[in-house]
Amino acid sequence: MSTETDTSAAVGPLAAIKRALGPETVALLGFLALAVVVFGIASPRFLSAANFGSMAFQLPALGLLTLAMLAPILSGGLNLAIVYTANLSGLALAWTLLQFGGPDAGPFAFVLGSGFALAVGAAAGLVMGLVIAYVGAHPILVSLAMMIFLRGLGEFLTRGGDISGFPPMMRTLGHGELFTIPVPLLVFFGVAILWHVLLTRTRHGFSVYMVGSNIRAAEYSGLDTRRTLVLIYTLSGVLCAVAGIVMAARFNSVRVGHGEALLLVTVLACFLGGVDPFGGFGRVVPVVVALVILQVLSSGLNLLGANQHLATAVWGLFLIAVMAIRWSVGQWEERRRRREATQ
Repeated sequence: MSTETDTSAAVGPLAAIKRALGPETVALLGFLALAVVVFGIASPRFLSAANFGSMAFQLPALGLLTLAMLAPILSGGLNLAIVYTANLSGLALAWTLLQFGGPDAGPFAFVLGSGFALAVGAAAGLVMGLVIAYVGAHPILVSLAMMIFLRGLGEFLTRGGDISGFPPMMRTLGHGELFTIPVPLLVFFGVAILWHVLLTRTRHGFSVYMVGSNIRAAEYSGLDTRRTLVLIYTLSGVLCAVAGIVMAARFNSVRVGHGEALLLVTVLACFLGGVDPFGGFGRVVPVVVALVILQVLSSGLNLLGANQHLATAVWGLFLIAVMAIRWSVGQWEERRRRREATQ
């Protein structure tokens, strides 16, 4: 067999992997590997099982909220109410458990409370979707109004305090492991797979991208854009509720202000994962990789003794660097196309 054939055979699988994952994901995976190596050299504790376990338990809450933010951004909108939707959904679960005895509540109470939480999240998303789709108000204004309403309602119901006293099964959801894999991480990956399938293999997913690319063209092509927008924000609310359930189990309490700092980080993760801020383009897989990168940067800097605020600053600088690199690559490809066109 010739050397040329051997080379093509070796390059073929790599090219197939790159096509399957996309250049965005491959680049992010490369940076992730580099970050792991650098932090592993700088701090031997970084590569320990304890540190990886800590990251695995910290990632799911942010990850679920980011997935809840993803579809609205893909449609050209935004959901600023994700954190408070999650917390109010967690509050619905907590209230149900308390009605059935709190620490003595059984599986039926947990299932009932989880259903109540999902209903609260879906209702919040449904209201936003209806106003955006039928009134024509801007998603930022609508979600901001919903955020203020949910925050005020939550503060009123809890009087600004925490609600705790959950049954032992909640600890299993928030801190348990299945085959050494944290249960919250399994929940996150399961939701991410379902979200990926929904966006890439269903009519609704196609409609989301069409609405984000050009909503007027989508209307002229016969798509029910109003139905799509309502479903986008309703499903976003459901994902927020799942995040709220996981957060309640993780923190062993519910408070309206839990995770307030995560709102802008979810937007950062989406943009870092290659989602177009104007809608119409983006995928779940690179966003998941971007989330892992942010968690690695946070944990690595923490082990090096850096302040958490410094980690947040590094996240922002990293996004700026990624945008600069993307712009440079785009300019280089444009010049290359022009040279090829003139030849």
